[in-house]
Amino acid sequence: MRRRYIVQELLREITQTLQEAHIPRASREAQLLLMAYLKEDELWLLTNQKNEIDVDDDFFQWIERRSKNEPFEYIVNRVSFYSHEFYIDEGALIPRPETELLIDEVLKNIEDKTAKMTIVEVGVGSGIISIMLAKNLPNAKIIAVDISHKALSVAKRNIEKFGLTQRIELREGSLLEPVDEQIDYLVSNPPYIADDEELESNLSYEPQNALFGGKIGDEIIQKLLDEVLKQKIKFFSCEMGYDQKDKIRFYLKEKDFKSLEFYKDYAAFDRGFTLKV
Repeated sequence: MRRRYIVQELLREITQTLQEAHIPRASREAQLLLMAYLKEDELWLLTNQKNEIDVDDDFFQWIERRSKNEPFEYIVNRVSFYSHEFYIDEGALIPRPETELLIDEVLKNIEDKTAKMTIVEVGVGSGIISIMLAKNLPNAKIIAVDISHKALSVAKRNIEKFGLTQRIELREGSLLEPVDEQIDYLVSNPPYIADDEELESNLSYEPQNALFGGKIGDEIIQKLLDEVLKQKIKFFSCEMGYDQKDKIRFYLKEKDFKSLEFYKDYAAFDRGFTLKV
């Protein structure tokens, strides 16, 4: 059923609903939801405050979902990352800004951006890492692996959107099991949260197998490290938990490799590393 509202009155009503649900920045969220629903921009919103619009029940379902703390990105099926817009739904983890630093780390370590190489991403999720690497490394072959069929569906949609189906190959499976090729660079943003760690309620909407990495949290990282050393993969860049730096150093203490460098996120927390073999 369609209903007619004056824009500023509708925004006031939405804001009140979100405030009652204790949603942070309720007024701004109301604006963002309305703009996303109407496919309009900030200028339109600013210049149409006193105009009437028609909205239907679908929009109010959006408000109800957000009131239950469902992530904004899943409701509007859009997420911004690395200055690009991607499709997202509950089949894949919502990309975080700090993962942009993982891409920067990979690009920093590749001196010749035009060289032919094989890059493998483990845990492709929404596809954002493989897509940004493909856009910056024009001659790289990228194999993107995920154990989740739902995540691969999200990645496929984004890869098609960016016209990269000939550059990025999706494979379903665990870790490096589906990959027989020689790997020049391995990259991953794996699950690294301990199984018993309590998370914010909105994270319950995200795929749990993309968040929890085992009893300690770094078990999957350790498995990937083992594969890197076994296959002598020259480069491995990986995101990690803020408290896992010492654990990774200890795990590699008796191993044979060239170098191990850590990097920090925007909040100055340890967030990832690059292993060179």
